[in-house]
Amino acid sequence: MKDRQDIIEFTSEDGSTIFFSVLGQIEIAGTSYILVTDSDESSGEENAFILKEIREEDGQSVYEIVEDGQELDAISKVFEETLDDIDIRM
Repeated sequence: MKDRQDIIEFTSEDGSTIFFSVLGQIEIAGTSYILVTDSDESSGEENAFILKEIREEDGQSVYEIVEDGQELDAISKVFEETLDDIDIRM
């Protein structure tokens, strides 16, 4: 899985590894957001998440799931407008 360019690997807070498929990336006001899915093609279910890049003091980047309702709504609309085949439902 790691060899595909559209698959990224994250380590969760509990140390487990999670793989996401990247659907798109945008930058708004200097902040980078990525739209990812943890889709399980065998079950036909897809969960999508918008992750926000947070730069730490040491220069490292950390991605956090966007949970603020207003920010999530606004960023979702931008992704829907920029990615023709994406329909985001919350």
